[in-house]
Amino acid sequence: MIVTLTANPSMDRTVELPGELKRGAVIRAERAVQDPGGKGVNIARALKVSDFETVAVLPGDDEDAVLTSLREEGVAFTNMPIGSPIRSNITVVEPDGTTTKLNAPGEPLNDVAQQQLTRLLIQETQSASWLVLAGSLPPGVQSDYYSVVSRAIREAQGENAPLIAVDTSGNALRDAVNGQDGMPNLIKPNSEELAELVGRPDEWQELEGSVEQTARTAAELVERGIDAVLATMGGEGAVLVTAGGAWHAKHAPVKVRSTVGAGDCSLAGYLIAHEQGKSPAECLVQAVAHGSAAASMPGTQVPVLSATTPEAVTLTEINL
Repeated sequence: MIVTLTANPSMDRTVELPGELKRGAVIRAERAVQDPGGKGVNIARALKVSDFETVAVLPGDDEDAVLTSLREEGVAFTNMPIGSPIRSNITVVEPDGTTTKLNAPGEPLNDVAQQQLTRLLIQETQSASWLVLAGSLPPGVQSDYYSVVSRAIREAQGENAPLIAVDTSGNALRDAVNGQDGMPNLIKPNSEELAELVGRPDEWQELEGSVEQTARTAAELVERGIDAVLATMGGEGAVLVTAGGAWHAKHAPVKVRSTVGAGDCSLAGYLIAHEQGKSPAECLVQAVAHGSAAASMPGTQVPVLSATTPEAVTLTEINL
């Protein structure tokens, strides 16, 4: 079973425009959809549609629209009531795939709520194979919260503790990889986040255009003790670096409808393959296949495993 934490969930509303976005104009949308969101929620949804056991843990009241949507989709969840509506995020998509996001900050979580959320995770991960800590942290939560959770889970579960994946950004990602006791087993940075993690933020555009440089940079993090770095590179696919090797995978071109949630689905694809007992390289292939399938769908819809095309992915081993 895979447990996901979404500390700052959202209702994701996606609007598709007939043409270019113009500031100050009145534009009639061609299509509008809404899906329950936040990185951990998206990952749980992607796992559920492919019949993999998952539980999404998130703050939110029982009758909130996000939780109602999860019930309708059949996604198992455990929620912590907060007495306030879950935030809404707005995504505007232009015909060429250009995506503009407007994200609300989310409801604050005080120290008591954070401790309650951590206890909830300890309870839910007792028989889990993976715990995914994903997305931004809401106001009031310190940037080292994911490390705090990781340490608490490992202290409580001991040898039975799940593997831990982290998919976040900024200070939350930096702090997640800096504490040895709370070090994740897997991280999924994009090029900009990867450059920031190694202290060279100005290099992110170079990383996005260079598979070899991305792999070498990811290897620096593996040397620090992270088991695997899954570095996404947009249309160039993704790189996976572990202590046992490095690989690049790229999908054949697809018509992009929305990139929102594609990275979340990439991580879901990796986890699905890992649960199936596949090799690291095969996990990378499925990650790229899942991400590409998600990018070809509107809004934050998630692909079923059978609709992905790993056979359209080119895999190359990288010599470091």
